[in-house]
Amino acid sequence: MPPPPAAPNILVLLAHDLRWGVLHRLAQAGDQRVFELADYLGQPQNIVSYHLKKLRDAGLIHARRSEADSRDQYYRLDMAALRQQYQAAGLTLHPALVGDTVTNTSPRPMRVLFVCTHNAARSQMAEGLTRHLSGGRVKSHSAGSHPLSVHPDALTVMTERGVDLSDHTPNHLSDYAGQHFDAVITVCDRAREVCPTFDGGAQVQHWSLPDPLAIPERAARLDALRAIADELVGRISGFIQHPA
Repeated sequence: MPPPPAAPNILVLLAHDLRWGVLHRLAQAGDQRVFELADYLGQPQNIVSYHLKKLRDAGLIHARRSEADSRDQYYRLDMAALRQQYQAAGLTLHPALVGDTVTNTSPRPMRVLFVCTHNAARSQMAEGLTRHLSGGRVKSHSAGSHPLSVHPDALTVMTERGVDLSDHTPNHLSDYAGQHFDAVITVCDRAREVCPTFDGGAQVQHWSLPDPLAIPERAARLDALRAIADELVGRISGFIQHPA
């Protein structure tokens, strides 16, 4: 009889308490900087950085420089990669371990607010994609700290995906003052620094997305918007299926 196979690398990674804590925090709170993870875990930053590298090498998390402070990096969980590796590990034991995805079955539609600086692209795209992907099970809204008109290139990219933003208008954060949201998600590093606290214990997350409108050349800007749309689809799909 052949010897048993070695445990899949994903299980070895997840078995470490600190790495599990990192993934748990990123899954629950969105993108984080290393000092925020260190504070949450009660560990020195160098120790957290070591385990972040392990998770990055495995393709489970990614890093991007903050647009608010270039000295910082935001770390984000790659939910699709984690799901794929985790399910593959389960299949090595038995197919029955990989079951159906849990979906949000709350009788009341969730209310979620997406926030960026200008409410011109990223937050508007997130609002439209959430409405589209949830089939009305999530009531999505968006706002900006310094709102401008919705950018026509954002309209173009969303139209390519069957999402119509033509009736969207920019909103200021103050327009939603006093309203209840189940979740408030910042999609801009600068907006994260100024986003107010909403009443009712709203879940707060941060998704660190680069500003596509900072790109002057239109073809490159459209490519950046399409990449953001791809990332938003993955993040929103996971959020809808299993809101924290």
